[in-house]
Amino acid sequence: MTFGALLHGSGGHIAAWRHPLSPPDGQLDLPFHIRLARTMERGTFDALFIADVVAIWGHDLDSLRRTARADRFEPLTLLAALSTVTERIGLVATATTTYNEPFHIARKFASLDHLSGGRAGWNVVTSVVPLEAGNFGRDTHLDHALRYRRAEEFVDVVRGLWDSFDDDAFLRDQKTGIYFDEARLHRLDHRGKHFAVTGPLNIPRPPQGRPVIVQAGSSDAGRALAASVADVVFTHHPDLAGAQAYYADLKARTQAAGRNPDEVVVLPGLSTVVGRTISEAEDKLERLTALLDPRVALADLAYWLGGVDLTAHPLDGPLPDLPPSNQSRSAQRHIVERARAGGLTIRQLAHQLARDTRTIVGTPESIADHIQEWFEGRGADGFNVVFPYLPDTLDDFATLVIPELRRRGLFRTEYTGRTLRENLGLSLPPSRWSAVQARSLR
Repeated sequence: MTFGALLHGSGGHIAAWRHPLSPPDGQLDLPFHIRLARTMERGTFDALFIADVVAIWGHDLDSLRRTARADRFEPLTLLAALSTVTERIGLVATATTTYNEPFHIARKFASLDHLSGGRAGWNVVTSVVPLEAGNFGRDTHLDHALRYRRAEEFVDVVRGLWDSFDDDAFLRDQKTGIYFDEARLHRLDHRGKHFAVTGPLNIPRPPQGRPVIVQAGSSDAGRALAASVADVVFTHHPDLAGAQAYYADLKARTQAAGRNPDEVVVLPGLSTVVGRTISEAEDKLERLTALLDPRVALADLAYWLGGVDLTAHPLDGPLPDLPPSNQSRSAQRHIVERARAGGLTIRQLAHQLARDTRTIVGTPESIADHIQEWFEGRGADGFNVVFPYLPDTLDDFATLVIPELRRRGLFRTEYTGRTLRENLGLSLPPSRWSAVQARSLR
């Protein structure tokens, strides 16, 4: 079983920064991040993951000023720092293909892979937060489908740049004065619809061959991209049946794309609040939920619905019909289906969404039961765990749930590899040039 862990300031819940056991300035507290990363590594998590948007997260300032979404470290900078104080845990950062260039991303993640000894991962996203567009000279995002087509070419260029040098290209022979073998250097010379990149990259091939690629698409376009390029897929499902259908569909798409389905790790999101009794766990969540400002809950709902304006509709009335989102269409669809199925008002939906359908509240045994059911039921290869408030919910998971999973033989007791690929059970990808050279020798 595989576990990722979201490293998110004071916690994943939107009111976490107000919790008396969480630091309100956790987003910019490096010693706090180091403490969390080391706890995750002691728990033998496969990777820690940092989400990101290239903007403040929200345009309603009255709501935004009541959240911890206006400040955060740039993820790769933070992970470079964490690479020096950890040894085995993978380091995954979000970087958008919509507002970056392939050469920059290839160089940064190759650098992180070298700094960490082969533990880097790139969470590929196509930007969804509306304010990101304005920071890069656009009034709105590119169309949803166009963003994904651009992303597919972007990832192909980055992977090509990572193969610029053969693994043994750098000789650094002081006697002969030859630093690298020019025959083992390859220019990319990419000319595509969206990018023109000459190459080569100015850093040796990463220790993992290519840093692990993570993708979180649930729409049809997102699934197609994941099936073609992803090593790890983040997803979100409120029930096991939905998770099983997604899992089967993605594995089938991966095989149709000519890839080994076992080389794509599917990780649904999971948020946990653990108590030694059910009542203790429920009390923890109630105390956190009580800190949520209703204005923040409503603004958060509007964001996940695609940035729609709900102020003209009565809070105690039904959710109106909505235009298709140009942000996350799968998120919008899940929320609308939830509202319709439960007959929820806008107010009720906002409160439920703030709790997060991924949140499991229970004892170590009941949470382990849930994890085991999804894993053995082929709804997941593991989970990407979100901790509602930090550090307590992480500490509880690491000290109470993980030992129970180990007792059941479901999770490792120690790391078996040194790189992220090794710990995920993924093979080392060959360079695209090695295949070309092999064909030329036939």
